[in-house]
Amino acid sequence: MRPAAGALAALALFPPLLWACAPKAEAPPAYLTLDCAQPFEAQKAAITAQPLNAAPGDPAEPYSFYSSPDGKTSYLITEPGAPGHPAIMMQQARGGEVITTGCPYGDKARYDDLHAYLDGLKHWRRK
Repeated sequence: MRPAAGALAALALFPPLLWACAPKAEAPPAYLTLDCAQPFEAQKAAITAQPLNAAPGDPAEPYSFYSSPDGKTSYLITEPGAPGHPAIMMQQARGGEVITTGCPYGDKARYDDLHAYLDGLKHWRRK
């Protein structure tokens, strides 16, 4: 048997040797879940330290929005003057649904209004 033919025969018999050399796919990054026991500023700093895309600021909206590059995880962080401030909310896309969770650090009733507003955006459609 010629050397090249012998090498091909060995690869056919031992395909796992090929797999060991193939680059491994990176696992998608895991984004922080909310920990409402953390102070607002500490949690805000931890969230914004992640590799997220920040939405452009809108003077009419007193919130900062951050999303994962794949769009499956988003955060809303209130700014001073926002209803329910201080508060942080998180939305995650899972199984065809968008799950909203959050941490009310300020007025609970105003936070509930903010939660309802954010949940309402999930169903908004451009006409």
